[in-house]
Amino acid sequence: MTALVVSFWVCVGLLVYTHAGYALLLALLARLHRRPGPQTPDDDDRTLPSVSVIVAAYAEEEVIAARVANLRALDYPQDKLQVIVASDGSPDATAERARAAGADLVLELPRGGKIRAQDAGVQAAAGEIVAFSDANTLWDRDALRHLIAPFADDRVGYACGEVRLLSEQGSNQEGLYWRYEMALRSLESRVRSVTGGNGAIYATRKDTYLVVDPIMGHDLSFPFNMVKRGWLAVYASDARATEKMVPTIEGEFARKRRMMSHTWPIVVRGGMLSPRGYDPLYALMIGSHRVLRYASPFLHAIVLGTSIALLGHGWVYAAALGVQLAVLLAALLAGIAPARPLLIARYYVLTTASLAAGLWDWLARGTPAGWEPAEGTR
Repeated sequence: MTALVVSFWVCVGLLVYTHAGYALLLALLARLHRRPGPQTPDDDDRTLPSVSVIVAAYAEEEVIAARVANLRALDYPQDKLQVIVASDGSPDATAERARAAGADLVLELPRGGKIRAQDAGVQAAAGEIVAFSDANTLWDRDALRHLIAPFADDRVGYACGEVRLLSEQGSNQEGLYWRYEMALRSLESRVRSVTGGNGAIYATRKDTYLVVDPIMGHDLSFPFNMVKRGWLAVYASDARATEKMVPTIEGEFARKRRMMSHTWPIVVRGGMLSPRGYDPLYALMIGSHRVLRYASPFLHAIVLGTSIALLGHGWVYAAALGVQLAVLLAALLAGIAPARPLLIARYYVLTTASLAAGLWDWLARGTPAGWEPAEGTR
């Protein structure tokens, strides 16, 4: 009985902490341990570093021309900007359309996955800074200036910007979650370094670029590895990009499940869990935002099981079981009556389940290096 009670309260406490308490802790730390704010972009074009923007693309003929045109129109000296499209064995006209749109360099590579396409782009890059983006993303005109501004600080090795998710239809609740994630990322950057990035808009110094396992995406593997090597990994909130969100919650579940099949290898064998290279503060941030968040489906399962086992031993366990069943019921009803509270419940249940599903996929079948464009985001 004692073990059940302890398990229940420990898991409840960890869930509350990782979803809410961590944000409050960061807000407090940001007031006590604040680093200088974002760098102001340099207005003197003569002192700006050269930048190579690399777009890894697979079967992106519908959007690649717009992506290249968007990069060509950036407010950045054209003689210091190189646009590289790395076509990862695309079976369509991606490469031809990228050339016609004005890409400086188009690499036609055998299919090896996004990471290897990005590696090839970096090898061919002429810029001091290498920046990365997805084919379905559009950057604000001043995004690149804001993205490279943090590199004026010699301690910065990685910077990521803000991606805004656009929804023209559907009922995906990703925007709510993503705004919360951006707030956490901003606080992490102010306190120490970010614990994760995004593939829509980020950059590194060319000489700090890391070659990682092809199944391990840059979004998660770069920030903590930069910190381990003595660099800062920061969030440039004014470097803004936009992309379409997956239109349905079910589609978002599939996308996150696929992402987590790439994430778990990083967590388990990619060095994230090793404390070597972490200071205590950053170790706390990794444990709070990443490890506990990814463990949340298993914590929920323990809370559910112990709530059932402890029925009759106090009203709190009956109440906890009632809340959990209500959330599950709301998630089911959202398919019939798409009201906002029900959709939020469905989003939470399915995205939490995707963490465990991604682990299962990796353990059961392994994770391929290749990728397919997410349906509805082009």
